[in-house]
Amino acid sequence: MRIQSIEAIPVEIPLARTFGGSKYLVSSRCAVFTRMRTESGLESAVYNGDNRAHGREIARIVEQELAPLVVGEELFAIERIWEKMFPTAHWNRDRKLVLEAMACVDSALWDLAGRALGVNVAKLLGGYRERMPIIAIAAYYEDGKTLADLRREMAWLKSVGMAGCKVKVGGLTPEQDAERVAACREGAGSDFVLACDANRGWAVPDAIRFARLVEPLRIRWFEEPCHWYDDAAGMAEVRRATAIPVTAGQSEITSHGVRRLIAAGAVDVVNFDASEGGGLTEWRRVAGLCRVHGVEMGHHEEPQISLQMLSAVPHGTYVECFPDPARDPIWAGWIKNRPQPKDGIIAVPQGPGFGLELDWQLVEQHRLR
Repeated sequence: MRIQSIEAIPVEIPLARTFGGSKYLVSSRCAVFTRMRTESGLESAVYNGDNRAHGREIARIVEQELAPLVVGEELFAIERIWEKMFPTAHWNRDRKLVLEAMACVDSALWDLAGRALGVNVAKLLGGYRERMPIIAIAAYYEDGKTLADLRREMAWLKSVGMAGCKVKVGGLTPEQDAERVAACREGAGSDFVLACDANRGWAVPDAIRFARLVEPLRIRWFEEPCHWYDDAAGMAEVRRATAIPVTAGQSEITSHGVRRLIAAGAVDVVNFDASEGGGLTEWRRVAGLCRVHGVEMGHHEEPQISLQMLSAVPHGTYVECFPDPARDPIWAGWIKNRPQPKDGIIAVPQGPGFGLELDWQLVEQHRLR
């Protein structure tokens, strides 16, 4: 069964509100949808990415640089195809864009492999479980947002089936952000999972001070606590100074970058993003690396694919999503058969491939021309 054609469709949806992390603002939801077809008529249904300002360029790389390497290849030769694509990143260019384009192709290959065999991707990758706990990415910085608003937000997240929340920190002083996290704990109750995500927002002393302030609040992990330029050494120092596990990996684009974090003693959990780092094929390598080093696996956002991946391995932690439709209208309304979380748990779709039935009319409506 051979690949006949590949089409990459970038989309962008303006958001009604602006959502703030420690060092960034989100005002649109972006993704790239990949339609890969085989000679026998199978067609993929998958999308990748978030906050992609360069969707058009990613689609161009897919269609003009990668497709000529892939069309005509045997569908199940996924490792060989990955190796054919990877040298595209060797030139002096924005390699992250190349890895994102590779991720679109690779994800479509895994989706089609599952569809051809009549099994879901989770089973192809290991099939460890059929349900996963799911947490929200929320508690953003927003104009006028109060501590009372954070308490109400946590209660709402519980009401829509979330097991927990990743709280945005790193944009204020450690003391101010500790107050925000305490408000979230008050609103959520003792049985709710709370993690803190600084998005590389602090210098090491501030990160340590914050961690010690929130330790009594039972924090599941402290994500990307330190500035980007020396993050491995900085996170290792934070990890030694606090009992809170440290998470990172979403800013890496290869398994080699994750190996650097593990070698530095910087992480307890790795949330490598398959859509940023070349797809499921490279994520699988990262998962194996973490398994033998006793490091847990997460995934940065993207429940439409991470649900299949994390459920496949024994050291998977939580699926992450944006339950607020204002933050992610694609997850909220573009998947016709999306499973609904209940009591903190979401079922793994059992349909072939990623099991997604996408609303292609909405995709075309928001397509970047």
